[in-house]
Amino acid sequence: MKRNMMRWLDELRNAPVKKPMPILSFPAIQLMNISVRELISSSDAQARGMQLIAQHTNAAASVSLMDLSVEAECFGADIRISNEEVPTVVGNVVSNEEQARKLPIPSVGTGRTGLYIEAIEKAVSLITDRPVFAGVIGPFSLAARLLDVTEIMIHCYEEPDMVHILLQKATQFIIEYCNAFKKAGANGVVVAEPVAGLLSPSLSAEFSGPYVKQIVEAVQDESFIVIYHNCGNSTIQMIDSILKTGSAAYHFGNAIDMAEMMKHIPADTIAMGNVDPAGEFRNGTPNSIRTATQNILHACCQYPNFVISSGCDIPPLSSWQNIDAFFAAVQEFYQNSDSDSCSARM
Repeated sequence: MKRNMMRWLDELRNAPVKKPMPILSFPAIQLMNISVRELISSSDAQARGMQLIAQHTNAAASVSLMDLSVEAECFGADIRISNEEVPTVVGNVVSNEEQARKLPIPSVGTGRTGLYIEAIEKAVSLITDRPVFAGVIGPFSLAARLLDVTEIMIHCYEEPDMVHILLQKATQFIIEYCNAFKKAGANGVVVAEPVAGLLSPSLSAEFSGPYVKQIVEAVQDESFIVIYHNCGNSTIQMIDSILKTGSAAYHFGNAIDMAEMMKHIPADTIAMGNVDPAGEFRNGTPNSIRTATQNILHACCQYPNFVISSGCDIPPLSSWQNIDAFFAAVQEFYQNSDSDSCSARM
């Protein structure tokens, strides 16, 4: 369903009671009694899972699988698939500049990308009461999966030209992938750039931010927005280069102090975060996630442009008791007098 997404962001920012927007997709396997392997292999299952989550929660938007292996797999990477965990990339595809130059850019639709695009096309016909977002990897994080995460950190210093060659190819592919999601009816994409969180601010400004900006400038418009995600622990230090990407909204992980981050976010720009996905959603309890959620809301509610979320993708086997407790904690917060005191401080 086509929407004015800039207006949606304005409405979200101005709402006195804000709906949460966790990165919630893989736990649908529990609602359907299937495995991760089955979920990533079926567009029908993915669309149905998104629909079930939308029916089960009052999330501000529906977000598809944050499977950060699918793009690297298209470039030739080997992946490890299990029944209970998100797929991961193993090994590397490129080890020198010659290989980087010769590496072909795959066509969107090859590998599992075609299946994921189909899933979005099906999901947008099933979910009409909220925006639907696709998930894609960021350019530096994709290049890191092609080179190896450890190796790319060394190559940024020793062989920067090779890294830039890969980044150019990764960026071109991601632009085409995002445009395919756009054509399929998605209202936007969450661009996950977690490996960039390992960079220094200066390296991030060279090897990540400009390439994300290229993606944003190529695909973002009034009806299709980019939400930038980075769960690194140095995002506050690199926030200037992150904001220069021009993304419509930002999403941060639990490694940072969200209230401190909000001091750096322009008042007209939404930022989301950052309940610990592993520590709370996967391994916490309903009581602990209630406390964690409300602590973040208390710390950040003075900022009208803050939206509560998970710190990253919620793991597949996270308890639905914990997920339900998160949504209940948000509802409780906005129903009690503490939210009024936030309004008084704005």
